Amino acid sequence: MSAPIVKFKDVTKTYQMGPVTVEALRGVSFAIEPGEYISIMGSSGCGKSTLLNLLGCLDRPTTGHYFLGGQDVSQMDDDALSAVRGARLGFIFQSYNLIQQLSVVENIEVPLYYQDWPEAASREVAHKLAARVGLAQRLDHKPFELSGGQQQRVAIARALVNDPLVILADEPTGNLDSASGVEILKIFDELHAQGKTLIIVTHDPTVGKRARRTLRLCDGLIESDVRH
Repeated sequence: MSAPIVKFKDVTKTYQMGPVTVEALRGVSFAIEPGEYISIMGSSGCGKSTLLNLLGCLDRPTTGHYFLGGQDVSQMDDDALSAVRGARLGFIFQSYNLIQQLSVVENIEVPLYYQDWPEAASREVAHKLAARVGLAQRLDHKPFELSGGQQQRVAIARALVNDPLVILADEPTGNLDSASGVEILKIFDELHAQGKTLIIVTHDPTVGKRARRTLRLCDGLIESDVRH
């Protein structure tokens, strides 16, 4: 068996809210193998957002260890975490987080700009990914000229542009109508079939069941870990 691509070992996260200490995660351990398709579910306040922030190297554990691709990123400083995010992770958000002034192809290229890719090479990759998500005819359109489903396709292409170890999606169909949501989930199925590692945070059971494994959180702990 291959080494886990993601490993949490006894991870806790506490926040100080004035005099009150909030335990968002209370000792979470799990491992994810390369190519797995995971959904993270649970009621509001269970720790999903905190877990996503840690997985995405947007925050650090209070105690415990997080290994990403075999590298312990638990106590890295902000600059090192930023480098890891840019090189090893792809993000897909509920609100798309596209830059309104940029075209489809320019939005896809953004992560490569920060890695100092040559313009011609980044443009070639962005064109290929736009075609891959069905937007080859929309390269010069701005986000406001696209439907919600098309905007999320741009976000998916942008998440893939650095060939990440892990793709993280936060409620990726939350702002979409049901038909557009199904189309986005089909793309996730295709990415899983191609061997990508996908972690989706969702409250929607339809989305959760689409994954091959579900981690359910409750009060900062893993309540269940079920493979479908």
